[in-house]
Amino acid sequence: MTKPMPPLPEGRSLPLANPDADTPTLSIIIPMLNEAADIQTALAPLQVLREAGTEIIVVDGGSSDNSVALATPLADALLISDPGRARQMNLGAEHARAAALVFLHADTQLPAGAVELITQALNTHCWGRFDIHLEGQSRWLPLVSRMMNLRSQLTDIATGDQCLFIRRTTFNTVGGFPDQPLMEDIELSKRLKALASPNCLRTKVISSGRRWDKFGAWKTICLMWRLRYRYWRGVSASQLAKEYRNAR
Repeated sequence: MTKPMPPLPEGRSLPLANPDADTPTLSIIIPMLNEAADIQTALAPLQVLREAGTEIIVVDGGSSDNSVALATPLADALLISDPGRARQMNLGAEHARAAALVFLHADTQLPAGAVELITQALNTHCWGRFDIHLEGQSRWLPLVSRMMNLRSQLTDIATGDQCLFIRRTTFNTVGGFPDQPLMEDIELSKRLKALASPNCLRTKVISSGRRWDKFGAWKTICLMWRLRYRYWRGVSASQLAKEYRNAR
């Protein structure tokens, strides 16, 4: 069993290694699947970060639309992966050049100053996440956002919507995302939590509430809680993925 990461002495930090001026401090990895309608809008705000030296990697999981062509000029690397978000993010991490990895969903926007916030957070912790604000039509989304943030604060478990950021060495230590079709973010958080507590930033990412808008807020809330409960009880991610698809 891996020993927990000891707490840092008060007033001290462990800065991220950046031995080469040409090596990015952060690599932002974005899994993508059939996002042609929105991928340019998602990547446009990241161009300022690219110009400042942040690496942007988009990993496509077999899109049947024009996603790849639209995303290619807006990324430092466009990779093609087998389907599955965990596989896509692991492939992106394999090709990333930075000491810190940021896993950003295609429908999630980073806050202003994100690079500095993440870098500072990883100077004292080996992983972390943001709070989330869900944006959409349902009047229940503010409540859902608060519930997600509170649950994460109480459990030290993060979801992919909250934009996980991790030191590369730590990501490698836990073996990356588990190769499973659902709950890969929950499982990774559990493994990371066994090493050290996350740095839970109260600054919010903005994520699309399209799932709740499309399928109904309370139906989606009940579905996700039921799936998480069953996962906690030991039901396989593969079985839960089938139930998730059928419920939609």
